[in-house]
Amino acid sequence: MENAKTFICISNYFKGADFLTHLKSLGNKVYLITGEKLKDKPWPHDAIEEIFYMQGQDIDWNLKHLLLGVGNLMKANKIDAIIALDDYDVEKATYLRENLRIDGMGQTTGRYFRDKLAMRMRAKSCGISNPAFCSLFNDHDINTFADTVPAPWVLKPRSEASASGIIKIQDKETLWITINEMGNNRFKYLLEQFKPGSVYHCDSLILDKKVIFSLSSKYLATPMEISQGGGVFRSSNILYGSEDDKAIKKINEEVLKGFGLKHGAAHTEFIKCDEDGKIYFLETSSRVGGAHLAEMVDAASNINLWKEWAAIEDALVKEKKYKLPKIKKEYAGIVLTLSKDQKPDLSSFSDPEVCFTVPLDYHAGLIVQSKDSGRVLELLNSYTDRLTRDFSAVVAQEKITKLH
Repeated sequence: MENAKTFICISNYFKGADFLTHLKSLGNKVYLITGEKLKDKPWPHDAIEEIFYMQGQDIDWNLKHLLLGVGNLMKANKIDAIIALDDYDVEKATYLRENLRIDGMGQTTGRYFRDKLAMRMRAKSCGISNPAFCSLFNDHDINTFADTVPAPWVLKPRSEASASGIIKIQDKETLWITINEMGNNRFKYLLEQFKPGSVYHCDSLILDKKVIFSLSSKYLATPMEISQGGGVFRSSNILYGSEDDKAIKKINEEVLKGFGLKHGAAHTEFIKCDEDGKIYFLETSSRVGGAHLAEMVDAASNINLWKEWAAIEDALVKEKKYKLPKIKKEYAGIVLTLSKDQKPDLSSFSDPEVCFTVPLDYHAGLIVQSKDSGRVLELLNSYTDRLTRDFSAVVAQEKITKLH
């Protein structure tokens, strides 16, 4: 293939098929590194030169073996870029880039998009509003925080994804009991003030350190609520040009610029505090949002984040100009729940606004699309009641035994 470039993509989850397929369609060689547990997933094999499987779960990967394997692949292939498709792959990609001197995000910058303590400290140094926070390194600092910052607080694993493993704390005695139970793992957590409010996310594409596309959306049920209490996950994009839309996009640009993301995709979360009405930065990531938010963004904007991220990476290694497709400004929302049925029958959800049905086993979910934001919210509310009544299953959150 003339001007073909070679990409290594890393993913611990079955995701990114559109990314892999589009990279191939642009005339590139694509290699995938994933876990052996995903061997039977329907990867787009026609788009992939070869798949390499690592033993064990994500956290069990032997990085020395990973480096050795990629090094051996490089003996006969010039590797132009290494791409992390999921949160948990960022460290692996930065580790490989640093050791093999391949262009892209390095380990220091990578921490800003994985380590919640690094995010907090970086945001503070950039003048971006954060909830009050404290590391768990020093007992005096923890006591000072607990004595001066009103409860409730949350203990967050620094390098887990989304709301996984978050513990809500109501008083100082419980705080110290919980910290002592953590033992040697305590340094892997962050303590911060819990701010009640509405949680938003901004999904972006970045090129040459500039945000070239972003869409602001609001969780109608937050990831933390879902992970700890079960229920129906919901999100929809907010009114274009509203005060919240403008404020979130402004802070989103400050975060991505301050954290040093040069190009790619990002999913960043914010909270609008009920008490003071301010918008606070929660966390960010250098990847496409999960839970089928990419399909929701596509339905609202005509921007497929996976495909456009692939096109950006292709343009960078080939030193050619990237052009964003024409953006439409409509509204879309997603409603998604765990299902008691392996393949739930959602045929009764037949409104013309339904544009996507989530294809995962034991999940019941749909995306709706309309030019009218009110219609989207109306359908999401109606569908939530119906899904809860007819399909929803609640599974207790698994306790994290191995931390990143």
